[in-house]
Amino acid sequence: MERRGSEFADTTAQLRVLNNHRDRITALPKFASKLKESGLWPLRPTSIDILQMNVGYMCNQTCKHCHVDAGPDRTEIMTRETMNQCLDVIRGGGISTVDLTGGAPEMNPDFRWFVEQASPHVDRIIVRCNLTIINANPKYNDLPQFFARHKINVVSSLPYYNKRNTDRQRGDGVFDSSIKALLALNEVGYGKEGSGLELDLVYNPVGAFLPAPQKSLEADYKRELKRLFNVEFNSLFTITNMPIARYLEYLIASGNYEAYMEKLVNSYNPAAAAAVMCRNTLSVGWDGVLYDCDFNQMLELEVGGAAPSHIRDFDRAALTERAIIVNQHCYGCTAGAGSSCGGEVA
Repeated sequence: MERRGSEFADTTAQLRVLNNHRDRITALPKFASKLKESGLWPLRPTSIDILQMNVGYMCNQTCKHCHVDAGPDRTEIMTRETMNQCLDVIRGGGISTVDLTGGAPEMNPDFRWFVEQASPHVDRIIVRCNLTIINANPKYNDLPQFFARHKINVVSSLPYYNKRNTDRQRGDGVFDSSIKALLALNEVGYGKEGSGLELDLVYNPVGAFLPAPQKSLEADYKRELKRLFNVEFNSLFTITNMPIARYLEYLIASGNYEAYMEKLVNSYNPAAAAAVMCRNTLSVGWDGVLYDCDFNQMLELEVGGAAPSHIRDFDRAALTERAIIVNQHCYGCTAGAGSSCGGEVA
């Protein structure tokens, strides 16, 4: 599948580049060998509680760190038919959380319909909102009210609490638009104590380094966003940048790939490996294909073994018993305090 604006024509090329660079680092062990040393091989799910659905790669932004390689020119969109297949699974019970991601998930024409259908059957719906979508077009201006009405947990990327660092990673004007969106979310109750409306922010490093400790960075964000803009939020999640897609291109072009991978390997944490998100989360691609995580989805590493490969054939027992597919990029989830879509894991 072509990734326009990318060095890589397809995911096979990405994997080839990863392997070629790995071969140049003689001291870099395979991730599977680390799991064996930790007594975690083969890595298997502990449950399937979270259904993470990528409802399309279309996005109003083109961020440098985006592991999805999303952008305005992407046309891959989850259909209502596939959404209905996901709803069949959700209505069958056992799924506590639906995590909607993209691209900008709100750009899927059936986004609001799906939220309305899924809400009665789960404890929580997470929407990975890039914030600027709220201001991108008048038809999205009422998203804060829609989110509040359905008690959506809004999770949004904000690389830093200043304009320079944020715009450097996500594009000119993104910071100002993000602050405007955050204030609109605050206005309907998001991030306010006692409102029950949860607004969480995500920090991704802007360079080839690991995130700072989550709690200390959260305190900085809360203090500065409140002082400078009167913005409030609930929690900050620190997420390690994964060496795939645009971020892989950046690492190679800047000459940082080998050093970054060595940093990830040397920071491997067995406790983080035991708590990785793929152990209780199932990732659904825009076309319904199943993956162990959103990152494997981008590399087209489908679930393995006897497990079904499409959501229409969902089989909880077979999926729970499967061995999770791993590769070198998995070091990104297990370095330091670990990294997941919900921040640190250990």
